Amino acid sequence: MGYSFDFSFLQEYFPVFLEGAKLTLIISAISVLFGAVAGSVLYFLKSVNIKILGIKPLNIIASTYIEVVRGTPMILQIMMVYTGSALFLGIDMKALTAAIIAVSLNSAAYVAEIIRAGIEAVDKGQMEAARSLGMTRGQAMRMIIVPQAVKNILPAIGNEFVVVIKESSMASVIGVNELMFSATIVKGATFKPFEPLMVVAAFYFIMTFSLGRLMKYIERRMKASDMR
Repeated sequence: MGYSFDFSFLQEYFPVFLEGAKLTLIISAISVLFGAVAGSVLYFLKSVNIKILGIKPLNIIASTYIEVVRGTPMILQIMMVYTGSALFLGIDMKALTAAIIAVSLNSAAYVAEIIRAGIEAVDKGQMEAARSLGMTRGQAMRMIIVPQAVKNILPAIGNEFVVVIKESSMASVIGVNELMFSATIVKGATFKPFEPLMVVAAFYFIMTFSLGRLMKYIERRMKASDMR
C-alpha cells in the first residue's frame, strides 16, 4: 500500500514551525555575532609574538582550542556545555542559553580561521609598503590590511551563518524549541512521521537559500566597488 501524504495539519500547526524557525534564526544570529567577537580574539592570540621560556603560550592555547573545537561534533559540545554548567559550575543553565553558548564557542573557532585566511590573502607587499612609510604594524593592520581583508572575510562569515543555521538543529537534543524540535512536537501531536520533516526541510532551505543569495549580492556589490 502506497503512503498517502497529508499536510492538513499545517492549518493548526504552522505557527509552531514558524516559532521554531524564528528561534533558529535568533540562535544563529546571536551565535555568529558572539562567534565573530570571540574568533577575533582567538586570531589575535594566535598572532601575538609573546614568548615565555622560548614558547608562545597564547598561540598554543588559541591553536589548541581551535583544533579541539573543529575536531569534535557540535552535538557533543552542546551537551557538554548544558550538563557541565551544572556539574562543574553549579549553574542551572537554561537549554537555550547553553545552546547559544555552545554554538558561539563552536563558531568562534571557525571564524578565527576565516579571519586568518582573509588577512593572509592580502598581498604581503601591502604591509611592507605601509611599514616603509613609517607606520607601525598596528597602524598598518588597522588602516591598510584589515579594510582589504574585510572584503575577503564577509562572504565567508555569511557562509558560516548558513552552516550555523543548519547545525543549530542539534540544540533540539537538549530540548531547545527550535525548528527541528518543532517537527518532533508536531509528529507527536499528529502521529505523522514524515510530513513534519518535509515542512522543516522547506523552512531550512528557504532560510539558507535566501541568506546565500543575499551574501552573493553583497559580494557582487563589493567587487563592483573595487572596480570603480
